Amino acid sequence: MSLGRRTLMAALAVTPFVPALAQFRVEVSGVGLTQLPIALVPFKGEEGSPQKISAIVQADLERSGQFRGVDASGQALDEASRPDLSLWRQRTADSLVVGSVARLADGRFDVRFRLWDVVRGQDLGGQSYTVPQGDLRLASHRIADYVYEKLTGDKGIFSTRIAYVTKAGSRYNLWVADADGENAQAALASPEPIISPVWSSNGSQLAYVSFESRKPVVYVHSVSNGQRRLVANFRGSNSAPAWAPDGNTLAVTLSRDGGSQLYTIPAAGGEPRRLTQSSSIDTEPVYSADGGTIYFVSDRGGAPQIYKMSASGGAPARVTFSGSYNISPSVSADGRWLAYISRIGGAFKLQVMELATGNVASITDTSADESPSFAPNSKLIVYATQLQGREALMTTTLDGKIKARLAGQAGDIREPDWGPFQKQ
Repeated sequence: MSLGRRTLMAALAVTPFVPALAQFRVEVSGVGLTQLPIALVPFKGEEGSPQKISAIVQADLERSGQFRGVDASGQALDEASRPDLSLWRQRTADSLVVGSVARLADGRFDVRFRLWDVVRGQDLGGQSYTVPQGDLRLASHRIADYVYEKLTGDKGIFSTRIAYVTKAGSRYNLWVADADGENAQAALASPEPIISPVWSSNGSQLAYVSFESRKPVVYVHSVSNGQRRLVANFRGSNSAPAWAPDGNTLAVTLSRDGGSQLYTIPAAGGEPRRLTQSSSIDTEPVYSADGGTIYFVSDRGGAPQIYKMSASGGAPARVTFSGSYNISPSVSADGRWLAYISRIGGAFKLQVMELATGNVASITDTSADESPSFAPNSKLIVYATQLQGREALMTTTLDGKIKARLAGQAGDIREPDWGPFQKQ
């Protein structure tokens, strides 16, 4: 989806982080074939907590597609309990999470939990967190990360963050939220479009495109303090930023020398270096996780397709062959998967390609999908789409079997990007 240039000059307001007024809710749909049954007993003391820890953990785990909840009603347990595991085997649970939350004298909360392997009768350990009220959700997400990693062997992504843009009336906002869409904080507000937000590899910065100067220009924005710097404001259009994994370089699309071509530019600003030399439109660069390859979109074959080339330039190789219109590439961190948007019979649909084989699967039944972005563990994709005429964020497993809608009331939601793993 493209935006025409705006002709009115408007100042972009850099705002302090403030909570979004609209809360999100997560609706999980679909059934996976190999979901692990898990019981989450309401945490002791949870009724006095502003956040229901066990419910947040369960929603995280179910959204991953790897787990299904088992009825835990009628039980009162905490992290110090020795549960009757035969009871939980009768309830068909393979694992059990118990815990407690208590408010301390200084106003902080003490959160503790323990994970049990019901089948093997093993204590799989636990952790405790002492957090202010504002970090109770983060503590819940970290519990889900612990459980997910212990039971699947893969790193959990529940304490990571997503960035996305909303348009409400004539107002655009750039948001940073938890991976479940909750706890959204406003990073930026503008009467002019904000597009293409993308996280740096350490999660401290976002690059994005602003139209405040009557044309698209690229900024880099510090998430912690809201400070930003102008990185690309050359003649013509400056768009589609992508971070190199080292955090020192951005790939961008510039039209300074004529048509839209790919360049690299220091993230601190400086002179661009041209990567592509074609008479076609080359845009939407993304780096592979090792930084050695750039995937991008080009119409050099007559219609938009996805290509790849060395990150230092050179001859491109075509990657997509099914369909006549393929855009918006996203590469998984493990290097196995390419997600992109394909126009099929007038509908825009999310596709997932296994790069080793070239096999492609269409994994949605919606028709206005855009902006796919992989979770940092390569197991989920966040994307924007339209449901009931409203734009919304969705997550999906790579097979499309489990989807979760992150439904907000803060206007049309678009351009999501999934951030990296958080440092503990």
